[in-house]
Order: sequence, then C-alpha cells, then structure tokens
Amino acid sequence: MKPGIHPDYRPVIFRDKSADFAILTRSTRTSDETMAWEDGREYPVIDVEISSASHPFYTGSARVVDTAGRVERFRRRYAKNTAAAASAAGKETA
Repeated sequence: MKPGIHPDYRPVIFRDKSADFAILTRSTRTSDETMAWEDGREYPVIDVEISSASHPFYTGSARVVDTAGRVERFRRRYAKNTAAAASAAGKETA
C-alpha cells in the first residue's frame, strides 16, 4: 500500500440501539462518541439502524412470499385472454 493516502483502520464499536446489541470490529469510520467495551478500553461508537440482532431475516420474523399463489393468480387472470386469443386465431385460419 502506498503510505499516507489511506484512512486509519482501527477498532470501532457498531451499536444497534433497537436490539441492545453491539459488536467490536475494525473500520475506517470515525465518530466523536466513545463507549467503554468489555475489555475496559474506550472505542469510537457508530450507531446503526439494523444489525443481525434486529434484521427480520436473522431474527426469524421475515415474511415468506407466496410465489406459487402469485403464479396461479396470474394464470387465472390471463387464461381468459389467452383462450380468447387462441380461438380468434383459429377462426382466422379457417
């Protein structure tokens, strides 16, 4: 790496207040707010809106989309149009 052009890469706490969840990782993000971690040291804190503790996919509260129902509804809706078009095409060739 070229010296002097990259931002500092240091430990940072990412905190999800809605789920009361925090994780210590490394990042180039900066923050004026700090927080004491389990090891007793102070680290910058970045607040996030969604984390693995609050995301519906990871918490199991995700909705499952019924794609089979959508396909059947599509076929029922356009079956009439397809049948009408096929019968009209059959009459033109006769």
